Amino acid sequence: MLHARGLYKVFGRRPEDAVRRLQEGATVADVRDDGATPAVVDVGFTVRPGEIFVVMGLSGSGKSTLLRMLNGLLPPTAGSVTLDGEELTELDRAGLRRVRQERMSMVFQHFALLPHRSVLQNAAYALEVRGVDRRTRSDRAREALSLVGLADRADASPAQLSGGMQQRVGLARALAADTDLLLMDEAFSALDPLIRRGMQDQLLDLQRDLGKTIVFITHDLNEAMRLGDRVAVMRDGRIVQCDTPEQILTAPADDYVAQFLADVDRSRVVTAGSLAEPVAVLPPSAGPGETGAELARTGADHLVLAEPGGPVHGVLAAADAGSGSAGQAAPPAACVPADAPLADLLGPAAATGHPVVVVDEARRPVGVVPVTALLAALSPAAGEPGAHDGVPAGAPDAELADRRAGDDHDDRHDDDREVAGV
Repeated sequence: MLHARGLYKVFGRRPEDAVRRLQEGATVADVRDDGATPAVVDVGFTVRPGEIFVVMGLSGSGKSTLLRMLNGLLPPTAGSVTLDGEELTELDRAGLRRVRQERMSMVFQHFALLPHRSVLQNAAYALEVRGVDRRTRSDRAREALSLVGLADRADASPAQLSGGMQQRVGLARALAADTDLLLMDEAFSALDPLIRRGMQDQLLDLQRDLGKTIVFITHDLNEAMRLGDRVAVMRDGRIVQCDTPEQILTAPADDYVAQFLADVDRSRVVTAGSLAEPVAVLPPSAGPGETGAELARTGADHLVLAEPGGPVHGVLAAADAGSGSAGQAAPPAACVPADAPLADLLGPAAATGHPVVVVDEARRPVGVVPVTALLAALSPAAGEPGAHDGVPAGAPDAELADRRAGDDHDDRHDDDREVAGV
């Protein structure tokens, strides 16, 4: 488990004094006026074993500085980082080197491959640094290359590979090291959109099989929402919201987060279960008396017809459940699991014009998503905290546009070489 507590990083004049002022309530702007530059301010979080924890923010938000503190490249001005109970901020250089070699691996935006070595040798480099014998490291590197689909390119040089292939070599190097923690710094940002999508798919597939703990840095909104089990949104060095992607989209902490996420494809993040409205469930043979009584008991607006433990036959609005057998009046129902993204509901809703039934793992109905609720959830205004009049306070469009144009990675190359292959 990776745990960060009360992390600060201040550059410039009298950093410790700047931390004290920030803790006493001074703003980042106040501290900057006195010649100090707060890059990370009072950040704390816990990364759970086996989860993908995404840190997302615009250029200058502090996310890459935060990552450098997690791997020990930058000492914090204040605060601590612990990994499985060991406090990394108290280690000397030798201790940090040991942790990087044995317990955490890096995947870089710029690949950090050694051009004079083969693909296999690059994938095995972390093990070579660790002192693993040639045969063992070669076997583990070949296994890792197989996992990322490059087993047939083991003898090629990096120059013979495409950008996407080179990034897969970097990922194989991290996997061959067999550490529990992966730190991925804008790992897919340099790739073309189609290749980036393929790398995201591959990372998710590998995660299902290997269950690594991953801290993933990105400024790509859809990438963060797609990959993250939880997402921390940073602004001016602080984490302004940390939650599941779905919770962030449906309940943004403030206007800044809402505006920041305005372009996210909500249909791929929000799930059917989060929109499901309660239903009454009765067998198709139920008569008017049973129907009315069950609707009154549950207070539901819809009735789902299903045999106990059997398939769903249809769905009715409460107003349409009149006389006669409910099963005779109910139109056929489309069913989706609770974790289905809203994109999967659009076709069935359009085809039937009726609510989509949400079912559990045993195919039992647990709710319905009416067409009106589905359309409302896909609206850009869904989940906004209050009226924005087009420009939310504290997050002007100019600020977002300017920062989205780039990211804080210009000074990464020296850092990459320091921990390359580790």
